[in-house]
Amino acid sequence: MKLKPKLFAAALAILVSGGAQALDKVSFATNWLAEAEHGGFYQAVVDGTYAKYGLDVKIVPGGPQANNRLLLISGKVDFFMGANMIQALDAVKEGIPTLVVASMFQKDPIIYMSHPGAGLDRIEDLSKASAYFVAKDNLVTVFQWARQAYGFREEKVKPYAFNPAPFIADRSSVQQGYLTSEPYEVEKQGGFRPNVFLVADYGWDSYSTTIEARADTLARNPALVQRFVDASIVGWYHYLYGDNAAANAAIKHDNPEITDGQIAFSIARMKDYGIVDSGDSLTMGVGAMTDARMKSFFDKMVQAGVVDAGLEYAKAYTLAFVNRRVGLDLRPKQ
Repeated sequence: MKLKPKLFAAALAILVSGGAQALDKVSFATNWLAEAEHGGFYQAVVDGTYAKYGLDVKIVPGGPQANNRLLLISGKVDFFMGANMIQALDAVKEGIPTLVVASMFQKDPIIYMSHPGAGLDRIEDLSKASAYFVAKDNLVTVFQWARQAYGFREEKVKPYAFNPAPFIADRSSVQQGYLTSEPYEVEKQGGFRPNVFLVADYGWDSYSTTIEARADTLARNPALVQRFVDASIVGWYHYLYGDNAAANAAIKHDNPEITDGQIAFSIARMKDYGIVDSGDSLTMGVGAMTDARMKSFFDKMVQAGVVDAGLEYAKAYTLAFVNRRVGLDLRPKQ
């Protein structure tokens, strides 16, 4: 990455302290442009955490024209950031040998928004919306669950082009979004604070911002995988609860269009809603996953018609690298 001097300094500190060793080069591809939602990984680069774990990590940002998942499958990167468990389940269906090894987000930040005071103030009211602005990937996954669980109406769907103007103009409409971004834009452009329904708080229990690896990497070098997972976990604790200025500067370096206001909004929402640190992570550490929750999500996707009941969903993940209470001492004491 572009912050090699900082990594070199951290590595030099290891050498000076008597722990001389070469850093293992690791590449990690994200699924979108650099943003606060990737903050823990950037934090672990800039503050020397990865170097402390013997890693020289290069972050490969994603974006609208990139398919970084293919880089993982083809062996061009070592790890990939998955958005949620849907693609991991698809990998099992397609026979692609990748597995989720950790989940940095306990809650998927996907939301639906509505106008306040328009009779759409509860998630149960959203079935009465005049229109749903959703993108194709949301339509075939989260929306199908919401249709089954809350009566969303597919015949009312309109394409979402990542522009909130149509939603702002139609007070009886609903729009998909990301907790950490779309509400910020609606407040800026529309001058009002929308109702925000974080689907994770209403039954959508997919893991999110996962770390995926190839099966051959797990078999060949499980110690490397463990070090990357552990260091990433520590990075997230430092990003949420410590000094994250250097990480935010690195994010802005890789994504010059992101603003300080957007970054601050995203961090605040991640903390307010417990996106990273809540539920199982409170006792098992950031990155936690459980078999029970995986089964719960899979069963809901079967019920919603998103995946086939015969899919061997347990092949999509492993718990071997998480739930070790890594970093729990870094959380501020209450």
